Amino acid sequence: MYLVFLLNTPMDDKWNLWRARIDSWRVIPRVIVALYGYVFYEVVTWYMLLELPNMAQAGFVSTIVGAAALFFNFYVSSGGSSDDK
Repeated sequence: MYLVFLLNTPMDDKWNLWRARIDSWRVIPRVIVALYGYVFYEVVTWYMLLELPNMAQAGFVSTIVGAAALFFNFYVSSGGSSDDK
């Protein structure tokens, strides 16, 4: 039934349908948060393996860890308000 709907729908409506579905699933913010988690893990692991870290390396790790607030804010603010539903 869904396939028949897609075949009989104009192309602009199909794009709007997929855009709305991806937007409602919040795919992009979730991917960004997941990638940040991976980068965070790699950076912290790299830093812990250093024998004698210097101030520049510590500053780099602090910047990556501090970016968590930015990504968390992006994730939280990307969803629609409760009035939209």
